Amino acid sequence: MSLANTNAMFRRANEQKYAIGAFNVCNMELIQGISKACFETKSPVIFQISAGAKRYAGRKFLSEIVKIAVEETGIEAALHLDHGNSLELCKECIDNGFTSVMIDASHLPISENIQITQQVVEYAQEKNVSVEAELGQLVSYENHKNDSNYTDPEQACEFILKTKINSLAVAVGTSHGAYKFKNKVQPFLRFDIIEKIRNMIPDFPLVLHGASSVDQNIISQLLDYGTDLRNAKGVPEGMLKKAAKTAICKMNIDTDLRLSAFLALKKFLSSNPNGTDPRSYFETIRDSVKNTVIRKIKGILGSENKAVV
Repeated sequence: MSLANTNAMFRRANEQKYAIGAFNVCNMELIQGISKACFETKSPVIFQISAGAKRYAGRKFLSEIVKIAVEETGIEAALHLDHGNSLELCKECIDNGFTSVMIDASHLPISENIQITQQVVEYAQEKNVSVEAELGQLVSYENHKNDSNYTDPEQACEFILKTKINSLAVAVGTSHGAYKFKNKVQPFLRFDIIEKIRNMIPDFPLVLHGASSVDQNIISQLLDYGTDLRNAKGVPEGMLKKAAKTAICKMNIDTDLRLSAFLALKKFLSSNPNGTDPRSYFETIRDSVKNTVIRKIKGILGSENKAVV
């Protein structure tokens, strides 16, 4: 199975009311764990590589490992640039075999965001590559009540029509990282915004960034191992499941994989203080990531048995 763009994936997800997991990767073990999970559950998947991960691993290392993993397992997968910050980076990734790219110019005035996004779309369409963009700001928890940070539905429709993007990341209450909400703030998602966009442009693929639930059981265990993650809080799984069943067809999940991997490493080193072979502790990380992805697929995304292979 070769890598595909996200267009057909998203059409099926919208029609059948489920979401596809988009998992950030930065090394071989994460890629293997995700691949194994998707192979066992017959789920489509999106491997995401950020600019930071590219700098860490090198220009082509991660993308080549993803291609090998997809070839060996036969899973249905896309290779996506997460939060591309320039036309040049998007072009580089497209030329290196990425099947989907995100151009994130959401911090700029909308006229500039539209202009840059149009340039990326024009280049990507020639190579049959999907383009995701973002409108609104995924801000820290103390700014969640500021309406100006959310995606404006009317502006979103204008943006989609002018840029001809394939999917849009919406700001509806999530943020990146483990601290999405203050300890006393009730977690929430603006389903009203999602519904308004969906009513204006039916079936257009919408993306939810920052879709980690920050499992409190994992947080509790990490606290026992001396990791200070007090007050870490994510989006409740019930809200994410509702989003997957309504209008969100792609969910970006990074923090939950990091927490899972970190706990596995902590446990291994605690039980094996003389375990110097990297293969031993990287294997536990790989297995932990695999199990976490399976739980996401079955419990939240609803993408089990949805792959076309």
